[in-house]
Amino acid sequence: MTSLPADAVRDVFERLRSANLAFMRRQPGESERRQPVHTVYGGAHLFKADIASRLGALALRAFEEYAPNPADLAGAIGLAESLAPMVHARVAEKLRREPVEDFRADFEDGYGSRPDAEEDGHAASAAREMAAGLAAGTLPPFVGIRVKPFTEELRERSLRTLDLFLTTLIRETGGRLPDNFVVTLPKVTIPEQVSALADLFDRLEPALGLEIGSLRMEIMIETPQSILNERGTSNLPLMAAAARGRCVAAHFGTYDYTAACNITAENQSMTHPVCDFAKHMMQVAYAGTGIWLSDGATNVLPVPPHRAPKDGPPLTAAQREENRAVVHRAWSLHAGHVRHSLTGGFYQGWDLHPAQLVTRYATLYSFFLEGLDAASDRLRNFVQKAAQATLVGEVFDDAATGQGLLNYFLRAANCGAITEKEALERSGLTLEELRGRSFVRILKNRRG
Repeated sequence: MTSLPADAVRDVFERLRSANLAFMRRQPGESERRQPVHTVYGGAHLFKADIASRLGALALRAFEEYAPNPADLAGAIGLAESLAPMVHARVAEKLRREPVEDFRADFEDGYGSRPDAEEDGHAASAAREMAAGLAAGTLPPFVGIRVKPFTEELRERSLRTLDLFLTTLIRETGGRLPDNFVVTLPKVTIPEQVSALADLFDRLEPALGLEIGSLRMEIMIETPQSILNERGTSNLPLMAAAARGRCVAAHFGTYDYTAACNITAENQSMTHPVCDFAKHMMQVAYAGTGIWLSDGATNVLPVPPHRAPKDGPPLTAAQREENRAVVHRAWSLHAGHVRHSLTGGFYQGWDLHPAQLVTRYATLYSFFLEGLDAASDRLRNFVQKAAQATLVGEVFDDAATGQGLLNYFLRAANCGAITEKEALERSGLTLEELRGRSFVRILKNRRG
């Protein structure tokens, strides 16, 4: 016996239904697409169709010179000796196969302020190079450009560069965009800057003959005003809403943000507490929205101080040792920053130098391999218990944990830490289940 008949609560549940559906539209869940593990930034004036293979060759050269064997790599970044041979071999394989996952041709900080005619020329030449890379199949899996911010001083220059680049690119490719192409908007301070870019996309797509919705953006969180606005509320959800479904990622800008917080240059670091606060705000604001999060960059680069002149004597033993020490210190710092990002739930970051690709992948691989045994046991047992519960009619409502365990294997396999075959053997999943990327679908199919 109950006191409330269905008719008496229908209006309550109708209001609740509307609110629930609105929440589900705003929070559809994490994206099931592959997320790149990094973005390499380089000046747009230097962009070439084969930029990925060029950077890979430079990274491999640094790897072979400063970490020729597993022990050298382990000593440089604090890698466990038991994992060193596997990590060393897989880093070498990754640098040969797919050294760059994401590249951004940069018209902002990595490019600087130049005469309009010069930037016009570079916008067109970078677009032609990207079109050539698309035709040759040499572009990385993810690619795009970073324009200047939409401030009063730079908005017109930013739009002109965007328009010139896209117009040239579409003309050269016959109407095609590269896969996973994105436009990065830096130094966002107010939602209106994001909505302005979305409005411009709305106008550019029909003008260029592109499918509606094909232009996507990333926003850069590198100002305190993007975290809290003048009313004391967070601008982060407002900026995502202003993108109207076009925002795929939010990137944290370490050095602009720390500078704006009055952190002195010597203390500006990816591990500074003010950065952790901002990044946690990003996680809270964008959890469940499908927007990817990316950490910033290590600005101490693994650049050896000595170079042998082309027609001069070779480096001395002391100079070679100093080079090695400098590169290893920079690698150790970068590896520590990448590890800090990973433990904080940021699985993507920036790289600014080809030799940083070595430590990016080495740290990623050691991170995933260290926890592989425990994650394998947990996921296998979790799937079995969840499937059993649904088969006998019990409620199993911890799908989020199962998806988190599944994501561990997906991220590990995507970046090359483990092979797809190893992921299947370890997880107990089928190939179809792994590639489906959804724990809920796994349960539905096993319940069958």
